[in-house]
Amino acid sequence: MKRFLMCVGIVAMASTLPAQQKPPASPPATATATINGKTITITYSSPRVRGREGKIFTKDGLISHDPHYPVWRAGANSATKLETDADVTIGDLSVPKGKYTLFVNIADPDQWDLIVNKKTGEWGLAYDGSADLGHTKMNMSKPPQTIEDLVWTITDEGGGKGTLTLGWEDHSASVPIEVH
Repeated sequence: MKRFLMCVGIVAMASTLPAQQKPPASPPATATATINGKTITITYSSPRVRGREGKIFTKDGLISHDPHYPVWRAGANSATKLETDADVTIGDLSVPKGKYTLFVNIADPDQWDLIVNKKTGEWGLAYDGSADLGHTKMNMSKPPQTIEDLVWTITDEGGGKGTLTLGWEDHSASVPIEVH
């Protein structure tokens, strides 16, 4: 009987462990849209501002400590992934159907460049510029309020066109996308 009660106690304790774990600081997230019948997906981890307003994108801010600064992984944890099941044009960059990694050059806080990189499966801080498919300018704007959770969105605007947007803290950067 003593062994039975001990086993029941161990099982009870083990079943409460997942409930005690904290949610991840930068939970996984996905942005998906179907444009012109084709699917475009961005998979990323979403960090939080957590009281660091004005201390993220500055030259001595949070991101400046990444080894490839001013190139930023545009998310947290593993690298931000783009998958498209059609050839697309992002800004002025032709992107063939396939899987890619997204980075953003934030050297100029008022004018970001989206980087589409051919190397996939990377941890977020691994960046190899020699594998870049290319870069394209993003349209910058200031959101009406702080964007607490980093968010990528893909919006279908009809006619095979859409917008890809990255927002976090006091920055919003977008680029037009066209599906072929």
